Amino acid sequence: MSAVDSGSEAAGLMDRMYRFQRHIYDATRKFYLLGRDGLIAELKPPPGGTVLEIGCGTGRNLIKIAQRYPHTLCYGLDVSEEMLRTAREQVAKAGLADRITLAQADATSFDPQALFGRTGFERVVVSYALSMIPPWREALAQAMRVVAPGGSLHIVDFGDQAHLPAPFRAVLNRWLALFHVTPRKDLEAVVTDLCAETGVIGGTTRLFGGYSVQAVATRPA
Repeated sequence: MSAVDSGSEAAGLMDRMYRFQRHIYDATRKFYLLGRDGLIAELKPPPGGTVLEIGCGTGRNLIKIAQRYPHTLCYGLDVSEEMLRTAREQVAKAGLADRITLAQADATSFDPQALFGRTGFERVVVSYALSMIPPWREALAQAMRVVAPGGSLHIVDFGDQAHLPAPFRAVLNRWLALFHVTPRKDLEAVVTDLCAETGVIGGTTRLFGGYSVQAVATRPA
């Protein structure tokens, strides 16, 4: 399926959680969703290229991408219609409705042709979404599939926290659990395995003592 029935379990859970949070989401998350702006700075899509964000939420990243790279077309999908309501409002407010297209869809099984009229994108972004998607490996594989030849997949999410103090890790994980967030401690290994299986060139970088992990995977032209 490309689109998600608003009554589906995943969509319903996210809509209930974000129905009110969406109004303060960006103001509160900027303090702990680290590495997002670094990812955006490194995207460097080609002129006339396309950027897809999977799990676009309020549209915060897409707006920054569209502003930083004015010769690109941007696309975003999210399972939560509540978050997309805010995203549409923010995109319109920024005057970018002609360059950012949004759709409700499941990250594990969306059809980019049906949603956006495209089969692939020069840049695909997944920012702090895998830690909220239970079948996250399927979502990661789907993200890799829609990278166009010569394009790249860019990921940032919570890491294994290996070099952070134990008390801080305990508090952090209790806090994240309140929002149905589960750090994928084997994200680096899964990305490495997926790159090997699909013949793409990839690598991962730990940020802030393992608080976050960033990954880039490039498909040969």
